[in-house]
Amino acid sequence: MRTRHVSLRNLLLGGGFIFAAFGTGAFAADVTPDRLANADKEPGNWLMNHRTYDAQRYSPLDKINKANIKGLKLAYAVAIGGTSVNENLEATPLAEDGFLYVVDQWGVLYKIDARSGDAGRIVWRMDPGQEKTADANRGAALWGKFVITMANYPARMIATDKETGKVAWETSLGDGQANLEFTAAPLAVKDKIVIGASGGDKGVRDFIAAVDAATGKLAWRNYVIPAPGEPGSETWKDKNNAWQTGGGAMWVTGSYDVATNQVLWGTGNPIPWSDPYYRPGDNLFTASLISWNPDSGKMNWYHQYIPGDMWDYDEEGSHILIDGVVDGQPRRIVTHAARNGFLYSFERANGQTVMTKPYVARVNWTKGIDQKTGKPVEYDPNRDVQVYSGQQNYTRAEPTKTLCPSMSGGNNYFPPSYSKKTGLIYIPSMSMCNEVTMDQEAIKNGIYFSRTFKNTERNESDIVAADPLTGEVKKKVHSVFPNVSGVLSTAGGLVFTGYIDGTLVAYDDASLDTLWKINVGTGFNAPPITFEAGGKQYVAILSGLSRQSKGRLALTPELREMRNQTMLFVFGL
Repeated sequence: MRTRHVSLRNLLLGGGFIFAAFGTGAFAADVTPDRLANADKEPGNWLMNHRTYDAQRYSPLDKINKANIKGLKLAYAVAIGGTSVNENLEATPLAEDGFLYVVDQWGVLYKIDARSGDAGRIVWRMDPGQEKTADANRGAALWGKFVITMANYPARMIATDKETGKVAWETSLGDGQANLEFTAAPLAVKDKIVIGASGGDKGVRDFIAAVDAATGKLAWRNYVIPAPGEPGSETWKDKNNAWQTGGGAMWVTGSYDVATNQVLWGTGNPIPWSDPYYRPGDNLFTASLISWNPDSGKMNWYHQYIPGDMWDYDEEGSHILIDGVVDGQPRRIVTHAARNGFLYSFERANGQTVMTKPYVARVNWTKGIDQKTGKPVEYDPNRDVQVYSGQQNYTRAEPTKTLCPSMSGGNNYFPPSYSKKTGLIYIPSMSMCNEVTMDQEAIKNGIYFSRTFKNTERNESDIVAADPLTGEVKKKVHSVFPNVSGVLSTAGGLVFTGYIDGTLVAYDDASLDTLWKINVGTGFNAPPITFEAGGKQYVAILSGLSRQSKGRLALTPELREMRNQTMLFVFGL
């Protein structure tokens, strides 16, 4: 572990960091653990990746509402990044007291003055000098006087002074794995910054770690894939040492339950994804929801969604904390719209299954989920390679099958939103199937993620409104374009989302009727937020498509020549 303190002189003379500081008016207050734990008391701010620890992505702001939404217009736009034709923006902007903090694909951090309401002025930018790789960067965290970001190659966490743009500390989180990377936004919890590692599809044994927020010193690190002799290692039954490159990536930011002091984080698929015979067994703790103690890093409990997953059904996506009443009893649950097409709710205290029902129209990998265990009904603990429905499972005789939902999901990294106003979860979901082939040759060539899949249908999507307590789907609205953006719901009765074709839409939260939309001509790959500045409410979203998102346009001929621009768009009345 390496901690480097960088002087202002070194920043000015080189070292890969670039910033320019300008007068920003009064100094902002520190973002304390109390402010983060009570983020709902600051409805005009967006202080963390999901706005609040419960990951609901719901805003109490209602100045933009059903009655006046038709008057929403572009307030201003800011060019972000733009150093490569392959660049994409997936980050959630943070907003504090009229300033926005935005991260581009290369980990470059921008502070933007949004107080005027008619222009966004870049105050400073911090460039960590990251290699221009095809990774994602999903955002930053605020803690104290710092903005905390991640950078890759080498993998590290960086604390930047939010007033000056000066780097306060930089900590290497490398563990000797060449392809280790970080794509999730960090999560500030009390006096620590918690982060999950990525790179699983490149053969990384992923981990979750916590860093002391004040100093950058590594506090603890725990691996998702157990080493031989550790609990869960018996579920890796191979003789190939597959655990060493086993995956379990954590590439979407987790949630935090203040009352019970647990961080809840989803994990990705086992590696190699396309050959379950190479890694027989359940492959713990991949494709799981895991509860961790943020102070010690101890695992409290887990639920594995698909033991021995063979379809790249990562379950790293958002896990939303909701309080409600089930069968007349108050319940504190964690809800997940799984990539595998099912909506799950669990008891937050212990992971006991409360409910699970499908939210997509077509599921063929299983005949259903056991309502008591939360596992597929065909799961057999005595099998080394699961059969499940028998319709989609790979065999050596039939290596190619049609998978529903597709490998993309269902939902994926694009976050749903839960509305306190309606009591519904709004899920951005792919609606297609695709063709997938088992590849036993890839691992012999050192390829852990074999691209042996093919889109056979046009990539389209739904916004699904469902009850997280019962699983009942209340409404759906269909789009002929993919949705890889995510959803924002507000007290104004609105549901915002973006599409690959460059359309930003506001739906009625009850009927899902389209109330307003605009097309900016470049696709969205990042979630929208809302914030206040100068007493006015705004909606902000980043544009710029990843290579994977562009690939989804193969069967969408009208968008093949759409250009890619990395921008911040801000809308207001």
